[in-house]
Amino acid sequence: MNLSGGEAIAGMVGAIVLTATAGDVLLASAMRAVGDLDEIKAERGLRGAIWAVVSESRFLAGGAFMALSFFSLLFSLSHADVSLIAPAAGSLTFVSNAVAARWLLHENVDRRRWLAAIFVCCGVALLKQ
Repeated sequence: MNLSGGEAIAGMVGAIVLTATAGDVLLASAMRAVGDLDEIKAERGLRGAIWAVVSESRFLAGGAFMALSFFSLLFSLSHADVSLIAPAAGSLTFVSNAVAARWLLHENVDRRRWLAAIFVCCGVALLKQ
């Protein structure tokens, strides 16, 4: 299947956004499960705090998704302009993180952040012009 330039760029940006958002959500969820690192460090020392983090499977999965996001970004930059890829991926990740924070992590995303997400979407739409 042969993709046109716009479809290929959208797919590359989509891969970056999805993997970065999955990584962010998994890392946030893992750190909530681990708890207060200062308390863990005081109780079990630095090694105990490190072990508490790296033994959490969601932390490892989140790190893997963040690595995938980074390599997706590198691949995208080898095929398209940084002036398009970087702003689109960064801003759409902001929007997807707000959505994921609300629906997956059950965070309170206030009206101001939703309004900011709408403005970000408008900015990304202007990139396509």
